[in-house]
Amino acid sequence: MADTKLLFLVQRPPYKSENPRLAITHAISYQTVDLFLEEGETVTPVLAFVGDGVLNCLKDQKSIQTYDTTSTETHVKNSLLLDIKVIVCKEDLERLGISHDRLADAADMGAESSINVAPFVEIMKEMETSKHLLCF
Repeated sequence: MADTKLLFLVQRPPYKSENPRLAITHAISYQTVDLFLEEGETVTPVLAFVGDGVLNCLKDQKSIQTYDTTSTETHVKNSLLLDIKVIVCKEDLERLGISHDRLADAADMGAESSINVAPFVEIMKEMETSKHLLCF
């Protein structure tokens, strides 16, 4: 049995480019890859937000009112609903003065997973154990 771990590293803030949304969409699309895998093969996506990328995980985003587009919050919540591991850098949250209670939560959608706030050293371990690192 072979597992291919993919780490999607999001470094850019929301709404300045499509990069964060692309990273999240690609991570969510891992389910379609199952069609092309051999028996016993699996793909495990992980989403990690660092730097200004942590801003993508804030709840109560007003993207429709401000930018007339869907929010990255919704994409993050969909990731949690699919049980994708979502990690946010603890040091970057502290640098930006963001408390844990300001992060998106998909419990209202029935998700059992929640955002993991972790020190950067743990995100580095995720990078080291991933077969592919995709930076957005």
